[in-house]
Amino acid sequence: MTTIPNKPESPSGKPGSWRPFLGLIRSARPSTGLLSLALGLSVLTAAGGLIVPQVTRSLVDGFSLSSLHAGQIALIACLFLASAAASGLSIFLLNRIGQQVLYRLRDRLWKKMLVLPVAHYDRVKSAELVSRMTNDTGIVKNLISEHLSTLVSGSLSIVGSLILLFALDWRMTSVLLVAVPLAVAVMVPMGMQMSRISRSTQDETAGWTATLSQVLSENRLVKSSGAEPLEYEHGREGMFRLLKLGIKEGRVQAFVTPLMTIVIMMLLAVVVGYGGMRVSSGAMTTGGLVAFVLYLMQLIAPLTQLTQFFTQFQKAVGATGRIVETLAAPEEDHETGSAVPGEIRPIRLDRISFGYGAGSDVLKDVSFEVPCGKVTALVGPSGSGKTTLFSLLERYYEPSQGALRYGDENASAFSLASWRGQIGYVQQESPLISGTIRDNIVYGLDRPVSDEELSRAAAMANAESFILSFDDGYGTQVGERGLKLSGGQRQRIGIARALLRDPRILLLDEATSSLDSQSEAAVQEALANLMKGRTTIVIAHRLSTVVDADQIVFLDKGAVTGIGTHEELAKNHELYRQFAVSQLRYEDERQTVIL
Repeated sequence: MTTIPNKPESPSGKPGSWRPFLGLIRSARPSTGLLSLALGLSVLTAAGGLIVPQVTRSLVDGFSLSSLHAGQIALIACLFLASAAASGLSIFLLNRIGQQVLYRLRDRLWKKMLVLPVAHYDRVKSAELVSRMTNDTGIVKNLISEHLSTLVSGSLSIVGSLILLFALDWRMTSVLLVAVPLAVAVMVPMGMQMSRISRSTQDETAGWTATLSQVLSENRLVKSSGAEPLEYEHGREGMFRLLKLGIKEGRVQAFVTPLMTIVIMMLLAVVVGYGGMRVSSGAMTTGGLVAFVLYLMQLIAPLTQLTQFFTQFQKAVGATGRIVETLAAPEEDHETGSAVPGEIRPIRLDRISFGYGAGSDVLKDVSFEVPCGKVTALVGPSGSGKTTLFSLLERYYEPSQGALRYGDENASAFSLASWRGQIGYVQQESPLISGTIRDNIVYGLDRPVSDEELSRAAAMANAESFILSFDDGYGTQVGERGLKLSGGQRQRIGIARALLRDPRILLLDEATSSLDSQSEAAVQEALANLMKGRTTIVIAHRLSTVVDADQIVFLDKGAVTGIGTHEELAKNHELYRQFAVSQLRYEDERQTVIL
C-alpha cells in the first residue's frame, strides 16, 4: 500500500539552482517598501553594533569617576535601546513579509491544485501535494522571516568589523587572518555536507509524511486487511532513514561545533596575548584592546549565522523546485469555450480511442450515439472500459483519437464549467464531504438554495424521511467521507445533490449494486424520479437493472461489439446471451435465497 515517492528535481534540472527560488519569491509580490524598511533597520542594527566597541574604547581609555557623567550614560542607554528597537521592528516586519509570501504561495498552490487534471493525480500522490502546500512553503517562509536579516546585517557586521579591526591594529588583524583560510578549508566542505544532509532529510520527511497521510486516511482498509504490522514496518523504515540522516547531521555538528569553539578560543588567546604585549609596549591602548576583542566577536558570530543561512537557503531552493514543478504543471481550462446550447442534443462518440500513459489503448475505435431523453446502458466484462468511458464523458481526459460530440459539435468547443454543469454523476458509492447533510446536498452550487427546494429534492430522492429522523435533521454531521451514514443513505443524498443541479445528462455507475434489498428499492425509486426527461447513461453491473433500457451497448476489451435492446442482443450477440443467461440465473437464485 505504501510507497516512497521519488525525489524531485528542480525545474531547471540543476539541483541547488537559485534562479527559480528568486522567481518564485518575486511572483509572491512581497512588499518592496516593507522589505526595504526591514533590511534598512537590520543595517542600522548592525551599524549600532559597530559603534558600541568604539564607545567602550573611549570609556575604558578615559575612565574615571569624575569623567563619567549622566549624558554619557544616557547616550549609551539610548544607543542600546535604539539598536534593540530597530532589531525588534526588523524581525516583526520580516516575519510579516514571510507570512504574506507564505499566504500568497499557498493561495497559488491551492488554486492550482483545484484545476490540475485528473491525469496529474494519477501520477502524483495527493499526500505529496499536501506536503508541498504545508512543509515546502513553510521552509521558504522561514528563510525570509528568520534568516534574511542575517544575510544583510551579518554581511555588514563582517565587512565593518574587518575594516575597523584593520584601523585599530593592522598588524594584529593580519595575524588573525592567517586562521581564516584554515577555517574556510574546514568549514566549507562541512557546510556542503550539511546542505546535502538537509536536502535529503527534507525529501525523506516529505515521503514519510505522504506515507502517514495515506495510511491514516485509509485506516479502515488497514484494519480490515490486518495490515497494521505491515504498515508499522513501512512507517518504521521511514523513521529509521530519518534517524540515520539525523545521526549524520549530529556527527557533522559534533565536529563543527567543537572546532569552532577551539578556533574562537585560539583567536582570543592570540588576541589577548599579543594584544597584551602591544598594550605593554604602548603600541595599543587598553580600550583599543577591548574594542578589538568586541569586534572580533562581532566577526565570528555573523560567520556562524551566515553558515546557517546558506544551509536554510539550500533547503528553500529544494522546496522551490517542488513548488515550481507543481505550479508549472498543465491545468484544466474551465472557462475557455462556449456555453452548452439550450436545446437538448444527442451525444455521439465518434471513433474514440484512449489509453492511460504509454500502455495499450483501453478504448479502441468506439462509436455509438446516446439518444436524447433515453436510457443507454453500458454492459460488458470487468476491464472492458466502461468506467474509462465515463471519465471521457466527464472530460477528465481527452481522447487520443476520435471525438466526443454533442450533436454535431465537438464537446471540446464548450467550456468545461458549462459542460460539467450539464452532467449529474451518481457513483456506486456516492462520495460525501465532512460536514452536514445540507452541506453535501448543496455542494458545488453557486446559488442560494431555499429550505423548500432542499426538502423537495430530498423527498424526490427518497431521503427526507431518514434525514428528519435524525435529531439535527439537515444539520446532522455525516462524518469523514460520510461514514456515519449507511450506503443507501449516502446514495440517496448523492441523488438529491444531482436533482438540485437539474442536469440534462445523467451518468449512473449503477448505484444499487452493493445495497441490500430494502435500500435498493428506495434508491431505485429515487433514481426513477431523477431519470425522468433526462439523457441517461448507466454502467450496468447487473443486467436485471437495465433489461428495460432503450439501448444497450456491449463493450468487450475496449471495443463495441454489439448495440441494441436486451431482446435484440440476446438473440443476435452470443457473448451477451451467455452473459445474460449466467447473470440472470444467478440473480434469480440469489433472490430466491433472500426470499
